[in-house]
Amino acid sequence: MDTKKQALLLLLVLTIFPFTIKASSSGGIAIYWGQNVTEGTLTSTCDTDNYDIVLLTFLEFFGGGRVPSLNFAGHCDGLNCRKLEPEIKHCQEKGFKVLLSLAALGALNSSEEAKNLSDYLYTNFLSGQFGPLGSVTLDGIDFDIEGAATNLYWDDLARELDNLRQQNSYFYLSAAPQCPMPDYYLDKAIKTGLFDYILVQFYHNTPCQYDQINSDATDLLKSWNAWTSSVLPNNTVFMGLPASPDAASEGYIPPDDLISKVLPIIKQTSNYGGVVLWDRAHDIENDYSNQIKEYVKRSVLRFVTKVSEAIVGSISASLNSMFPN
Repeated sequence: MDTKKQALLLLLVLTIFPFTIKASSSGGIAIYWGQNVTEGTLTSTCDTDNYDIVLLTFLEFFGGGRVPSLNFAGHCDGLNCRKLEPEIKHCQEKGFKVLLSLAALGALNSSEEAKNLSDYLYTNFLSGQFGPLGSVTLDGIDFDIEGAATNLYWDDLARELDNLRQQNSYFYLSAAPQCPMPDYYLDKAIKTGLFDYILVQFYHNTPCQYDQINSDATDLLKSWNAWTSSVLPNNTVFMGLPASPDAASEGYIPPDDLISKVLPIIKQTSNYGGVVLWDRAHDIENDYSNQIKEYVKRSVLRFVTKVSEAIVGSISASLNSMFPN
């Protein structure tokens, strides 16, 4: 390669390489918290340092003119959980992302209701103004929608929230579909491409979950490949799993099987994000995250090297065609 091509190649690599590092995912664990008083405090959850994302469960009873309320299963009153403010801030100071998860007991009945809910979520949880959790600025909103009265207007809600984060400070959006495709409730919303995280539930779903009886991951991995190839490259996908055998009647993967049969394969996916566990109480019971946390991580250097080699090869080929010897 002549001097001109070498100089152009070096310039392009130096320009692209930092963005490659930023875009890569090291892999981590997300955890649902809020549905069992035996799970301990939010502070103690974050002090384990096992997790990267904590999903607060749930905001319920919205739509149809109802006042949304929090259901944290005995941790606090549904309309006033302000005692959680210092705990949320503690988690964020430690570098955790804290998202509020929506569970629809009801439905959105119009695009206008979607806009109203979006405004409510932003004002009360995403803006730093005083709300049911105190003066907090959560890191985002999770759509954990199953069993709602209809599957309408969730895409409108995603668009309305996206409009708000584009106009103000950025926050994350995540969706938690079931693994059978397409997901009845969230398919249209996911197709907007607006979700940073796709937290797919690979349990309680026989066609696409781990076969516990035969210790077979075939259907699970087939479904994983379908999900990771169907969403946009910037939609990071997490494998949703029960943290103990008691957390789900089907789909539990023993830690050794996850480590040996599943993680080595799914970590090769470019939009792999990690695993998301249901839930903190079951994780305490089974010590699941402690057993898997070092294996969930992907070597960022190895991933960046693979991507960079592909980029350099492509650039080199293009330069050779533009500047033949």
